[in-house]
Amino acid sequence: MSIPTWRERVRYRFDEFMAKGTGALLLGLFALSAVLVGGVAAFVVLTGQAPVEDGQRPGFLGIAWMGLLRTLDTGTMGGDQGSPAFLAAMLVVTLGGVFTVSTLIGILNNGLEDKLTRLRKGRSRVMESGHTVILGWSQQVFTLVSELVLANENQRRSCIVILGERDKLEMEDEIREQVGQTGRTKIVCRNGSPIDLNDLKIAGVSSSRAIVILSPDADDPDSSVIKTILAITNSPDRRPEPYHIVAEIRNPRNMDVARMVGKDEVELILVGDLVSRIVAQTCRQSGLSVIYTELLDFGGDEMYFSEEPQLVGRTFGESLLAYEDSAVMGLKPKDGAVQLNPPMDTVIGAGDQLIVISEDDDTIRLSGLTEHGIRHDLLADRPPLMPGPERTLILGWNWRAPSVITELDQYVVPGSVLTVVAEHADGPSAVAELTGVHNMALTFQAGDTTDRRVLDSLGVETYDHVVLLCYSDTMPAQQADAQTLVTLLHLRDMAAKAGRRFSIVSEMLDIRNRALAEITQADDFIVSERIVSLMLSQVAENKHLNAVFADLFDPEGSEIYLKPAQDYVTTGVPMNFYTVVESARRKSQVAIGYRLAAHAGDASR
Repeated sequence: MSIPTWRERVRYRFDEFMAKGTGALLLGLFALSAVLVGGVAAFVVLTGQAPVEDGQRPGFLGIAWMGLLRTLDTGTMGGDQGSPAFLAAMLVVTLGGVFTVSTLIGILNNGLEDKLTRLRKGRSRVMESGHTVILGWSQQVFTLVSELVLANENQRRSCIVILGERDKLEMEDEIREQVGQTGRTKIVCRNGSPIDLNDLKIAGVSSSRAIVILSPDADDPDSSVIKTILAITNSPDRRPEPYHIVAEIRNPRNMDVARMVGKDEVELILVGDLVSRIVAQTCRQSGLSVIYTELLDFGGDEMYFSEEPQLVGRTFGESLLAYEDSAVMGLKPKDGAVQLNPPMDTVIGAGDQLIVISEDDDTIRLSGLTEHGIRHDLLADRPPLMPGPERTLILGWNWRAPSVITELDQYVVPGSVLTVVAEHADGPSAVAELTGVHNMALTFQAGDTTDRRVLDSLGVETYDHVVLLCYSDTMPAQQADAQTLVTLLHLRDMAAKAGRRFSIVSEMLDIRNRALAEITQADDFIVSERIVSLMLSQVAENKHLNAVFADLFDPEGSEIYLKPAQDYVTTGVPMNFYTVVESARRKSQVAIGYRLAAHAGDASR
C-alpha cells in the first residue's frame, strides 16, 4: 500500500473541512480574511511604507482598519496616496476583498438554498401539542381534514399534522385545492414514513391528542397499519399516557393481531365490513345513507355522550322526553358497554351517560318541561308487515363484494334471490366459494354492466333492490366511477320507462362524482369510502363512538330503520314530535327523526 503524499493529505483535509457545511465555510472565510488583512498590515508597518498623516504614521491597528475597509468596499482604494509599495499592498487587500465578498455571497446563497430545500422536504420537527396527527396519504385525507376543521370551529387554536411519503409542498397544494380555507385550524404537512420511529418524532405523536392511521394503497395495506401501531405504542421514547389511535383494517383476519399490538390504545375500523354493511342496509331502506351521512359528518347533527345528574334514578324511557332540541338514542353505563335502545325500564345511575343526537355539545340541554303536549288519541299500533322473499341484483365487482353478499343474507328471509352480473374473471369462483349464505339463491353472470342490451336482458324491473359496485380493484378511481355513473343513468331510464321504482345503491370512490350523479336525481343513494373517512374523524374526536357505530352496523345489534309514519301515529293531523317519540317508546323503540317523502327528490332538503 503506497504512502499518501503531503499534497494528498492536504487535499483530504481540505475536502473534509469543506464538507462540514455553511458554518465551517464562514469560519474559514473569516480566518482567511483575518490572515490577509493582518499580513498586509504587518508588511506595511515593518517596511515603513505607511503614509504620513498629521505628522504621524498609523500603527498596526490603523493599517489593519484601512485594509478591512478596502476588503469590504473596493472603492475605498480610489483616494489612496503613498509609496508604490503601500499602494501595491492596498491593491492586494482590495483584490482579496473582492474574492472574500464574492465567496461570502456564494456561501450565504448556497446555505439559504440548502435551508429552503430542507424546509421543502418537510423534515423539521413539529412543535405542537394537543393536535391531531394523520399518518399516511390517500384521497381520504381531504374528507378527514374537512371534518376535523368543522369539529374544531369552536376551538381558539387547533392543528392537524399530516405525515405522508409525498413532497410537502404537493400535499399542501392539494389540501388548499380540495379543502379550501381551514379557519382557525392550522395544517402542517411533513414528509416521512409512518413506520419510521424518527419520522414519527417529526410529526409529534407523543404530544398529540389523537392519531389517525390511513390504510395505504398497497398489496398488503394491513401490515403497514399494524407496523405503524407497533412503532407508536412500542417506541422507546413513547409517552407514559395512553395514546388515542384510530386505524383502518381491511382484512378481518388481521383484526386480532392489530388488537394485540394496540391493546386499549387503538380503535379499529374494519373498512370492508363497514362499507358492506352500509350497502346491505341502505339497499333495503331508501334514504338510510342520507341519515348515516347526517350523523357522521360534523356539518349536521352528531352523537354525543352527556351525563345528566338530574336524570339519575329515572328510567331510560323517561329520558326520551327530557330534551327539546336533542334526541336520546342510547345509554353508556359508568362501568359498562354502550347500549343502544336499552330496555325502557333501565334505571339511569350516577355516572351513567346518555347517548344523544344534537346539533352541538352546547345544545344538549334538559327542557324542564313537565307537560309535552302528547296527543294520545293519535297514537297508532299497526302491526308491522312481515317481509317476504326479496330479489336483489348486484352489478359490478370488487374485493368487498363477498362481504356485501354475506351481509345481505342476514337481512332477507329464506327463498330470496341474488344475481351478480360483472366483468370479473374470479367472480364465479368467489361466489361459489361463499359459505354461510343460507337465505339467498346465488347466481353469477358475466357481462358488461354499461351495455344497455345486457341490462335489458336481466329484467331489472323485476328486482326489489339494485346494488352498483365500482371496479375499484381493476380500474383507476375516475374510470371506475365513470362506469358506475353510466350504469346508473341506464337504470334510471329503465325505471322511468317501466313505471316502477326500485332502490338503487351506487358505490363511488370520488365525492365529486357522487355530487354529479345526484344532480339529475337525489333519491339514488350512493355509498363511498367517504363514509369511512367520516367515521374516522368522529372516532378521532371521541373514541367511545366506535362502540356505537359497531352496534349500529351490526345485524345483531340495534339499527336505524325508516318506518311508515302511519305505523306510529295518525297522519294528516297536526302534532308535535313528542307524540311520535311516545308511540315508539311504547313499542320499545327510539324515534330519532323523520323524513318527508315530498322532499325525497330534493338533494338540498
